[in-house]
Amino acid sequence: MITKELFEKELDIIISNAIREDVGDGDHSSLACIPENARGKAKLLVKDKGIIAGVNYAKRVFAYVDKSLKVNVLIEDGSEVSFGDVVLYVEGSPQSILKCERTVLNGMQRMSAIATKTKEFVDLLKGTKTQVLDTRKTTPGIRMLEKWAVKIGGGENHRFGLFDMIMLKDNHIDFAGGITRAIEMTKEYLKETGKNLDIMVEARDLLEVKEILQNEGVHRILIDNFDFEDTKKAVKLINGKCLIESSGNINAETIRHYAECGVDYISSGALTHSVYNMDLSLKAIKP
Repeated sequence: MITKELFEKELDIIISNAIREDVGDGDHSSLACIPENARGKAKLLVKDKGIIAGVNYAKRVFAYVDKSLKVNVLIEDGSEVSFGDVVLYVEGSPQSILKCERTVLNGMQRMSAIATKTKEFVDLLKGTKTQVLDTRKTTPGIRMLEKWAVKIGGGENHRFGLFDMIMLKDNHIDFAGGITRAIEMTKEYLKETGKNLDIMVEARDLLEVKEILQNEGVHRILIDNFDFEDTKKAVKLINGKCLIESSGNINAETIRHYAECGVDYISSGALTHSVYNMDLSLKAIKP
């Protein structure tokens, strides 16, 4: 679960690290040719189409570098954009604006691509009860940005990391010595540690679904790489005893078929690992 405290902490880390990485001991290109007391204005220009995401992230970057920068937002996060749209204007020190430029664009381009892909999947599920989930298949270091973008696109966040949900996948089950053993040990662990975490268990086939159902305390079953017919059978077997998530073989052609099988969630790593960045640029406005 992404709490406000976690959200703020991760964003601060992402922004400070991105500026550190990009600026180092100074933006010497700007320092060399732009006077410190100069003033200027730039626009964030769309050169693509899709769902814009990262506007509020950009505002945080500008404020982190220079609180005196003035940002005028014309298009908010989650809006459809097309070639030629101006998302925002930023005004103030050109040195500060240029120091922010690549960090703003890198984040927004990636976030907008993810929001666009997520919105495509969400739209394909209209009229069903199924929600679209992201995964942990994210870019190291900027997971919060990518999960934020999924939310902007209309999807829902899965667990943020290894710490906020128990997820017993195939390797956990095999290392633990089987499904029932893994679940029993997990419940004992939660009791001993006093942690209140939902338990999710992956099933590789219908026999494993049946075994999971013989154990109490499972919040969600992940049916991974099931075909449509076995997914329907699994939904019938589970019969509301716990939530159901489908994953594997999820794309624009299959996602609605899985939803129509009656699952509660569909998770897709493609939302965050297989997108092409939206083309955006930050352009100076000549006096």
